[in-house]
Amino acid sequence: MQVWPGQAYPLGATYDGAGTNFAVFSEAAVRIELCLLHDDGSETAVELRETDAFVRHAYLPGIMPGQRYGFRAHGPYQPERGQRCNSAKLLLDPYAKALSGQINWGEEVYGYHFDRPEKRNDLDSAPHTMASVVVNPYFNWGDDRPPRTDYHRTVIYEAHVKGLTMRHPRLPEELRGTYAALAHPAIIEHLTELGVTTLELMPVHQFVHDHRLADAGLSNYWGYNTIGFFAPHNAYASWGDRGQQVLEFKSAVRALHQAGIEVILDVVYNHTAEGNHLGPTLSFRGLDNASYYRLAGDRRYYTDTTGTGNSLLMRSPHVLQLIMDSLRYWVTEMRVDGFRFDLAATLARQFHEVDRLSSFFDLVQQDPVVSQVKLIAEPWDVGEGGYQVGNFPPLWTEWNGKFRDTVRDLWRGEPRTLAEFASRLTGSSDLYQGDGRRPLASVNFVTCHDGFTLRDLVSYDEKHNEANGEGNQDGESYNRSWNCGVEGETDDPAVRALRERQMRNFIATLMLSQGVPMLSHGDEFARTQHGNNNAYCQDNEVSWVHWPERRNAAVQAAEGDASAGAAGAAGPAGATQAAEADASALELLRFTRSLIWLRRDHPVFRRRRFFHGRPVEGTHDELSDIAWFTAEGEEMRQRDWQAAHAKSLTVFLNGSAISEPGPRGERITDDSFLLMFNAHHEPLDFTVPIDHGKQWQLIVDTSLPEGVEPGSGAKVAAGDRLTLVDRSLLVLQRPG
Repeated sequence: MQVWPGQAYPLGATYDGAGTNFAVFSEAAVRIELCLLHDDGSETAVELRETDAFVRHAYLPGIMPGQRYGFRAHGPYQPERGQRCNSAKLLLDPYAKALSGQINWGEEVYGYHFDRPEKRNDLDSAPHTMASVVVNPYFNWGDDRPPRTDYHRTVIYEAHVKGLTMRHPRLPEELRGTYAALAHPAIIEHLTELGVTTLELMPVHQFVHDHRLADAGLSNYWGYNTIGFFAPHNAYASWGDRGQQVLEFKSAVRALHQAGIEVILDVVYNHTAEGNHLGPTLSFRGLDNASYYRLAGDRRYYTDTTGTGNSLLMRSPHVLQLIMDSLRYWVTEMRVDGFRFDLAATLARQFHEVDRLSSFFDLVQQDPVVSQVKLIAEPWDVGEGGYQVGNFPPLWTEWNGKFRDTVRDLWRGEPRTLAEFASRLTGSSDLYQGDGRRPLASVNFVTCHDGFTLRDLVSYDEKHNEANGEGNQDGESYNRSWNCGVEGETDDPAVRALRERQMRNFIATLMLSQGVPMLSHGDEFARTQHGNNNAYCQDNEVSWVHWPERRNAAVQAAEGDASAGAAGAAGPAGATQAAEADASALELLRFTRSLIWLRRDHPVFRRRRFFHGRPVEGTHDELSDIAWFTAEGEEMRQRDWQAAHAKSLTVFLNGSAISEPGPRGERITDDSFLLMFNAHHEPLDFTVPIDHGKQWQLIVDTSLPEGVEPGSGAKVAAGDRLTLVDRSLLVLQRPG
């Protein structure tokens, strides 16, 4: 075999049409072997003799895409000094573009013996671990163009590749749960009809199913356990795992782009799947433990601000290079449109405290590629001082956990939330205005993958995570949920009607608030996890989206279609019950779709600047751009905001007083709206304000299953009194 010197950059395996260049960093190892893996289980070892700045490299002519490989690092194994090299462990390439196979858990993949943790384990891990794969970088993107949807037009849909597609009745069985399913017309049609602009995918970087979960017959379904920051997760590929997963993912992105839908990745750069000091040796640990991980004072152990056993060392130039190279790769080669950073506060921990001026943010700010895509922070971690909502740099948007909490509190009837609710409804200026950011810095959500689904939020007071095997001790215990009087499923028509109304309240509030709305997959048709608020290990029908049937109840009852029924349902009665549930789900879907399109059609709901709270110069309108009223139609005073019983208000949004210009400097005008919120447990009479419009039309009423049919809403005049049923919301529209 010919072995040429090759190049130290780029890192990883780079195929150029004639051969492959291999390059890997390790300051700890004294010698590194490249191991070419063969299908018969044998391997060919090639020592990487050329070294530049601790990067060992070689070029091998004739090595083609599909070739599996790994590294063996020879060097010190001294855990007390933070060194864990072990040549018996076949190591994954940190820069591998694809990974093949899965881990067969056993003592072989660990650097120590289970019965003697202090003793080095020299069992060969190669037959039990995954392999890195050389990939072909060439792909026909055709006329692909990124949608580049402005934030003020963005509606995010958070989804799981498998969970979204596994049960879709129009998808072929062989495509369900894969990247190819995302490109299927049935999925794209649903997203475009719903009105979402941006698909935010839960982790698709190659991840590992934890040893503990595998032993329990479970899996790391969510995927927040990354081992390959450049590789698409191979289990989501229907075409194969010898590099085909890369082509399949690119094809999905291309199809979504053609439909005008952006793709954002939920990325986990805060830790790896190697866990704590008792975790496996899969890649980084064996190559250069101390360069990749934050070690404690006793260097046998790891500093953990993620709750997963380890944290990446954010002050290491090699870690920073790895992250930035990965981000650029996914933008330039895989053509994704942005990232949501899991536990992003950890990325800011250059030393101990969270630092918004850390090296990572400096690098992102000046990077000509990464700085131009959507960057969304989950602004917390589990470390001290980790809750950092509102504290990220101006380039970033944030998951606004305070929006979630305040909106949940309002609709479940918590006292003294009205003033804060007003701030959340208008873009959270208290969090973002001080450093020059705008309402679009707030990614608003009521539910996400972590916690209750929308339906469970209104159906359960307590979590029900028994299936996770942790004695119901896992998951958040304080959910700000309300079961509407009965825990779990019920046949009580009054409770069911209230729950459906509450779901419409949440959807409407989300879509009518300033900021960027995010919807969790399946919430548009009331997906349930039966009270499990931490379904991270449930790769089954607990987590997979149930797509409602569109047939009516009578037809299903006549056919006895038990297969479409809920779990345990059988025969015509069960089919009828299931059909009724599907009909209710489809009503919520229609309502959600109408609210998303209402938002998209009216710029007053997606302003790019904060409200002024006064008339706007140059708009020739004497009315304020926003005004607040009591249920009696009188302008809110300080005592009204602070009243403990205050759970209702009316908001006037002036479509003639939008201060920001259009893309060509033109003035933006819109219709005006009145939003009436009754979060009280009893019906309340509301008076339409006298001086803010003579004639209005009702366009949204959450007390009705369908909301309000377009064009059918009642005409309302200034001074009229309207009765809002308990816990409901009205929207009135006045032409501009």
